Amino acid sequence: MEGSAPPPAAYTLEPSRLASEDILFCIDVDNESLVEMKVSVAGGRPYTRLDSIKQAILLFVNAKLTINPDHRFAFTGLGKSVFWVRKEFTSEIDSVISAMRGISSVDAPSGHADLTQLFRVAAHEAKKSRAQNRILRVILLYCRSSIPPQHQWPATQKLFTLDVVYLHDKPGPDNCPQKVYDGLVEALEHVSEYEGYIFESGQGLTRVLFRHMCTLLSHPQQRCVQDDLDIPKTLTKKTAVADSAPADDAVVSSQ
Repeated sequence: MEGSAPPPAAYTLEPSRLASEDILFCIDVDNESLVEMKVSVAGGRPYTRLDSIKQAILLFVNAKLTINPDHRFAFTGLGKSVFWVRKEFTSEIDSVISAMRGISSVDAPSGHADLTQLFRVAAHEAKKSRAQNRILRVILLYCRSSIPPQHQWPATQKLFTLDVVYLHDKPGPDNCPQKVYDGLVEALEHVSEYEGYIFESGQGLTRVLFRHMCTLLSHPQQRCVQDDLDIPKTLTKKTAVADSAPADDAVVSSQ
């Protein structure tokens, strides 16, 4: 029409490829990782937090490799300090299983938890990943109910993404899980390059841990902020609705 405004320019989104991930797991092996979960394996042997974490990691790795077989994984432990379990990143599931078998908890409390060395290791590995057009993510599985993590790390260095799963006891005279959780949130926000997620559970249920790990399958480069996260969906049983359509309109199965 004469005098009308020109149509708006078409919006196009340039195609891009998500970077393959190098995922560094850090597993808390403090003696609180031996706390029993609310499930037993065959024969009645109690299932500990560490047992559940190992199973959840195997679930995560198998699912992640199904999504993209180019993802790679390495493993560290957190006791009094951070130590390597498997230093070389790998996509081989047998190597992951071997690493899980090599992780065990310590008998005595580890004391304070300083994440500085973990961040140093992650920053070093992140630079190597970037040189290969990959990104690095750290997944910290933390089990201490009364010891908030500490770190010394410049806020200007955000070279990797940090996710956290926190398994803890109920609040009590000797526990401060809320304070610990707040410390983990602060660390995550301080170091994460992309949106990092943090989940917690004091219920001792393995299915809750597995659900959190499944949510962490999401790629950091295509995440929404955690406050907008609406998964997993609640599974509710829908009530049957009576068919109010006229009989003539009913669908008849063929014979």
